[in-house]
Formats: sequence, C-alpha cells, structure tokens
Amino acid sequence: MRDTLGVLLAGGAGERLFPLTRDRAKPAVPFAGQYRIIDITLSNCINSDLRRVYILTQYKALSLNRHIREGWGSVVGSELGEFIEILPPMQRVSKSWYQGTADAVYQNIYSIGSEQPRHVLILSGDHIYKMNYARMLEQHVDSGADVTLATLPISPSEVSAFGVVEVARNGEVIGFIEKPKETQLRSPFNPDMVDVSMGIYLFNTDVLLPELIKDAEDPKSKHDFGHDILPKLLGRFRMLAYNFVDENKQKALYWRDVGTLEAYYEANMDVAGVTPIFNLYDKSWPMRTRPYQYPPAKFVFGEPGRTGMGINSIVSAGSIVSGAVVRNSVLSQDVRVNSYADVDSSIVFSHVNIGRHCRIRRAIIDRDVHIPDGCVIGYDPIEDRKNYFVSSGGLTVVTRDYSVYENPVSPGFLQQGNGS
Repeated sequence: MRDTLGVLLAGGAGERLFPLTRDRAKPAVPFAGQYRIIDITLSNCINSDLRRVYILTQYKALSLNRHIREGWGSVVGSELGEFIEILPPMQRVSKSWYQGTADAVYQNIYSIGSEQPRHVLILSGDHIYKMNYARMLEQHVDSGADVTLATLPISPSEVSAFGVVEVARNGEVIGFIEKPKETQLRSPFNPDMVDVSMGIYLFNTDVLLPELIKDAEDPKSKHDFGHDILPKLLGRFRMLAYNFVDENKQKALYWRDVGTLEAYYEANMDVAGVTPIFNLYDKSWPMRTRPYQYPPAKFVFGEPGRTGMGINSIVSAGSIVSGAVVRNSVLSQDVRVNSYADVDSSIVFSHVNIGRHCRIRRAIIDRDVHIPDGCVIGYDPIEDRKNYFVSSGGLTVVTRDYSVYENPVSPGFLQQGNGS
C-alpha cells in the first residue's frame, strides 16, 4: 500500500439526512455513540495499511475538520511520510466549488501528483462497512488491471440507487449503467443478484490523471465517476470488478449507505442490538475515533419506579442515567437522562439533557439539546410536527434550535428538507 494514495470524498451536502446535516457535513454525523460516519472508512484505511489519505471536504466542514485534526492526525507517522490530510476546495485549477466526484479529484490533481503514487484509491466517507483495501490492490496488481471497481451483489429491486456493473465471467467490466430504474442484467456469479458499484475505485495513476483532465475540458460532462469517467474508460482500458470481501465475518455481506434518516436510524439500532450484524467489538478489525476525556458512564438509583438502567443500548462515556430507563437506544458522550424518564428506540447525540418524566420514542435528538421536564416526543407525529422535524418514515428529529428555545426555526422550514 506504500505506492497507493487514498482520496476520500467527504464533501457531499447530505440533503437526504436533513436536518442532521443542516449544521454539519454528512461524514461528521455521529454514529454508534462515540464515532462519526467517516471514522468507519478511515478505520478501514488504517486496518488496510493505507496511510496516505487526502480527505476532500466542502460543505459545513468545521466540525468534520476539527474531528479529523484532533482524532486522526496522530494515528499515522508524519516522519514516515504518512498523513491523513484535509483538502478543502482551493480553486487552484478551477474557480468553482467541487462540481461532482470526478471534479473534486481533478481540482486536487496537483496534490495527487506531488505524492507520485502508482495507484489512487477513490473512497467515500459516508458508508458503513468493513473492507481490506489491500486485498483489492493485490487483485488489481496481479491481474494487470488499469482500473478496478469494488462491486456488491444486491437484489434487482434495489438497482435504482446504484451504478449497475456488467461483469463478464472472467471478472472484466464490460458495461456500466448509472442508477437505472430497472435492469435485466444479472451477476455471472449469482443469477438472482445484480452486481453494483460500491463507489470504491482503484486507478493506475497514469490512467486516472489524463482522464480527469479530459473530463474537465468536456462541457457536456457532469464530472462524475459513475456518469462520465467509468463509461468512457470501457473498451479502452482493462477494467475489472473486485467482489466485496466483508471483514465483518457474518454470513450476509454488510454494506450500508446511511444517506437517509431511516437507513441511518436502522444502522444505529443494529449496533445497539443483542446480536448486531455490524460488530464494533471485533478486536481484529478495530474501529478508531477521536478520543474524548470523559468519565465512565454511570447508572444511579435503584428505587421502585426510579431505577437507572440501560437495556439493549449503547451508552457512551460521560453519560449518566439517573433513575431513568433507556431501552434499545444509542447515547453519545455526556448525555444525562433524569429520573422517571423513558427513552426507547432512540438516538441521542452528545451534551443532551433529558428532563424528568420525559417519554421519548423513535427519535433522534441532536447535540446540545435540553428537553424540559415532562416532554413527550415520538408518540404523536401530528403534535411533533408542530415543533420538530418528522420524516416520511415517522422518525422525530429534535434539533438544537427549537428545543433550547433560542434562535428558533419555524417547523415549516424544518419540514422542507424532507420534501414532504
């Protein structure tokens, strides 16, 4: 992996995760209590011995930049030429922000060239999965490929959200269709499934850079890898598929795009479960994040009707469950749940205070929120819509503006982001 440079795309606006992305970049959204979404991909990089990584940021990147700087800068050895470095839009070769995935990489073409890598691995910072990129590189080099795409088998009913890859029996990519409504193509390895792109691309550098320049000069291009770069490479270069090998060690392959509130919620509920599909506790594939100096979580009071306990839940450091019940939930750092409160099937971000006698169900509570005593959230969507954002799937999202009663935002504005 010493000859490989990772380029991690982390600049998307994350509109489908609104309002969680109203004030932060999508890769900076908390996950599983103490992590951020981007930590999963960065952990894959470190576990794969990929230790030169550019992170391309753009929208609302303050908290993301701070998280990377304080949590990941010391993981690699700068004296060894290793780095995990943030690259915001610098307008070095363009006067615009990143216009697409390919344009984002193109605008950093000089930074990539300065490292003189033989291979460039393009990654996304908003998926949940475990993957050893070194395995992909090994196949790429051994097969003499110019480009390798990581592929995942999915049901034909789900293809509209993916780039469909047509793969020959020998593993060569012979077709690529970006997000079709439906397709008759089937995987040569499983006739009931369709091979789709995971958004992970491994290029020989001498192939990638000239193609990025050509694409930048094409006024008709959307400057996107799936729409433009990959289809134009077909037939001109040796392009192979790499079948996803899951390091999660479960029977079913685990790869999740947590780009919607419902998908994000379900992924968090999974890790809090008794037997989660995505295992955070595998010591052979550790998940890393920014360290926080908080005391241990604490559960206090054991009186009848006032017992502090967490059931089937993740409760992060610094949290106190004081005479309350937390079930099937994920609590980030420094959360306090006060006496007689009941929190069920919910995600609570850091620095939240939940008052006495509150009842909260199927809710996502943003950071720095204070919920007054006696609030009921998640039981009546009609009532919730008066103050909070309610998704099309019935999730209630409490943002810091309305709950703290400072600088309030109208409920109508909150509903706009969901298109409902």
